[in-house]
Amino acid sequence: MSREPVAPVEIAIRSARPEDAARIAELIMLGAATQTMTLEEVAAEARHPAYAEAFAEVEASPANALFVAERAGEVVGTFQVTLIPGLAARGRKRAKIESVHVAPECRGLGIGALMIEHALAFASKNAVGLVELTSNKSREDAHRFYRRLGFDQSHEGFKKALDD
Repeated sequence: MSREPVAPVEIAIRSARPEDAARIAELIMLGAATQTMTLEEVAAEARHPAYAEAFAEVEASPANALFVAERAGEVVGTFQVTLIPGLAARGRKRAKIESVHVAPECRGLGIGALMIEHALAFASKNAVGLVELTSNKSREDAHRFYRRLGFDQSHEGFKKALDD
């Protein structure tokens, strides 16, 4: 069954508010490549106070912007943009787009593309010269999506957890 993309006017992208924290956490968990929890478990986990605390920390940072996409008043997507000053390339500022997630029932409707378009406009408005993002190696659909939007797979990324 073919699903028609949503009209851009059906989607409102706005700065996230504290009351969005649990829904944002749900979207991130549902989009995780290793997600194995039931919907009920995800909803319960998303209400953990740590997510509200993390939201407050992101919101307080002038280098971070957290956004949500709404459709008919419901939060159906989220993404974060972090502005990163640096010395490389004569001090070119970078932006990192992270935690790009669309509700499973809304994927394939063009909402992710609208969110990335918004993230790129935000970066441009903030004098960013390079935008980067990472995606879990197992998320091949996401990789095709980012390539389709003009991103190059130019680097191999590495991570190391320090809180284990």
